[in-house]
Amino acid sequence: MTEHIEIPTRMLVHALIREDGTVGADELYTVANTLGMSDQQVRLCVKRLVAEGRFTHEGRGRKAELHATADTMRALAPNADFLRHAFQQDAGLAPWDGVWHLAAFAVPESARTARDSLRETLVHLGGAPLQGGLYVCANTWEPYVEEAARRLGAHGALTLLTTTDLRRGATQEPAELARHLWPLREIADRYQRLSRLAQPRLARLTGPDSLSPTALLTIAVELAAELTRAMEPDPLLPPQLLPQPWPGTQARELIARCWAALRHRDHGEARPALFRLYADITREVADRAAH
Repeated sequence: MTEHIEIPTRMLVHALIREDGTVGADELYTVANTLGMSDQQVRLCVKRLVAEGRFTHEGRGRKAELHATADTMRALAPNADFLRHAFQQDAGLAPWDGVWHLAAFAVPESARTARDSLRETLVHLGGAPLQGGLYVCANTWEPYVEEAARRLGAHGALTLLTTTDLRRGATQEPAELARHLWPLREIADRYQRLSRLAQPRLARLTGPDSLSPTALLTIAVELAAELTRAMEPDPLLPPQLLPQPWPGTQARELIARCWAALRHRDHGEARPALFRLYADITREVADRAAH
């Protein structure tokens, strides 16, 4: 029996956004029911998303249609950037240049909310705290950090710098520093779970049995949810800083095969944007690696 994947209702709605920015209520409720969610659970989630200004809502019941706002569509772009970078690393197309990227900030107590949000953003972008108000990342993150700081009104309190000489106590060797700064074991465990869950779904997608559009959507949403869980805490360290073989590489390779199989089974219907986005990223990176 295929292992169950827990999916937050909000994530389901986001995963079903079509390329034109819409979500069909009938499709949403059908997939939600397949995943064991009640109609009431979905209705409450949609109501919250509309109240937060993330979607607008037209029509009633299963004939209704949700429209993602510009901000909601924009929020999907950075995640695509990170996924593309991860596949480039896996393919050996983004070797580390030995540069550490640092961000420091000193936001006063009176702006605590902005300070806490900036701290959370730096961790989300792959940063690790070195000491109070000082974070380090192994990738070029400056455009994302500056955008977040401007949005939070903290840009004037931000200092950015780079170095090739980073030491913490007596630790200086880059891979050893990475082991101390990031929870690599926990991240590896998440990727091992992703591989375990992806394998039976890949077998279904590449097997001889026909799969309904709802079944295909359900598999796509399940894989997207589990990929998000694995990648959210991942700082996407360069392979040179990771134990080898790294479980993330194998997991993403399985996911890429799943997206290819999903796309192969697509029959030209209005499909979620993630179908095209993920499949295009993996194909684009494969093409670059071949040349």
